[in-house]
Amino acid sequence: MAEDVKPTRKNLMAIEDRIELSERGHDTLEQKRDGLIMEFMDILDQAQDVRSELNENYETAQSKINMARAMEGDVAVRGAAAALKEHPEITTQSKNIMGVVVPQIESSRVKKSLDQRGYGLLGSSARIDEAADAYEELLESIILAAEVETAMKKMLEEIETTKRRVNALEFKLLPDLYENKEYIEQKLEEQEREEIFRLKKIKAKKEEEAKAEAEEEAAEASAAETVPADD
Repeated sequence: MAEDVKPTRKNLMAIEDRIELSERGHDTLEQKRDGLIMEFMDILDQAQDVRSELNENYETAQSKINMARAMEGDVAVRGAAAALKEHPEITTQSKNIMGVVVPQIESSRVKKSLDQRGYGLLGSSARIDEAADAYEELLESIILAAEVETAMKKMLEEIETTKRRVNALEFKLLPDLYENKEYIEQKLEEQEREEIFRLKKIKAKKEEEAKAEAEEEAAEASAAETVPADD
C-alpha cells in the first residue's frame, strides 16, 4: 500500500527507476508474447496439416493390413513382421524458437526396401508389401506429428507464462508503483507547502520583532531629546 512507503525524495527516485524498468520489461514481454503467438499460429497450421495427413495414413494403413490379413492370412502377415531385422532409429535434438526450446526429431531406417525388410521376395506378396509401405508412411507421420505437437504444446505454455507476466506488470506492479509515486509526490508537496508556510511565519515574526525593536529605539531617542538639560 502507498501508506507503507516512506515519502522521501530518495524513495521517489527509486520508484521512478522501477517504473521505467517495469515499463521497458512490459513492452519487451508484450513483443515476445505477440511474436510467440505468431509462431504458434504457424505451428498450429502445420499441426493441422500433419494431423490430417496422419489420419489419412492411418486409415490407409488399416485398410492395407486388413486386406493383407484377409488375402494372405494372419500367419503370413505376422511372419513378415517378425522377419524385420533393422528397426527404425529415432534421435532427438533441440531448436530455439524465440527463447523456447522445442524438440527436433530425426528418424532413420523407417522406409525400407524389400530385402531390408527381412522376408525377401519369396516370403512376401504384393498385399503385404503394400501394408508395409503404408505402415512406414504412417510411422513417419507419427514421428512428424510428435515433433510438431510437442513444439506446439511448449509454445502454448510459454505464451501463457508470458501473458501472466504481462498481466502482472500491467494490472498489479505498475499500478502499485504509480500509486506509490503519486502518494510520495503529494506528501512531498505538502511538506514543501508546510515548510514554506513555516519560513514565512518565521520571517514575519522576525520582521515584527525588528519593527518593535526599531520603534523602541526611536521612542528612547525621542525621550532623550525631550529631557531638559541641567543648569
